[in-house]
Amino acid sequence: MYTTINENGILNNYSTEPKLYYAEYPTKEQQRRYAFKGAVAILFVSSIVLIALGVS
Repeated sequence: MYTTINENGILNNYSTEPKLYYAEYPTKEQQRRYAFKGAVAILFVSSIVLIALGVS
């Protein structure tokens, strides 16, 4: 654990800041994968709801 000490001896007076980085726009392949995963998730959730309605 990293700590900082000020001139009065108080620990953790200032937090350590992480290195900043900029996000990059997803490529076409990543966008296709996200869309596929979303479609699978929608099918999965809708099938669970339909099964639950059919059982009750």
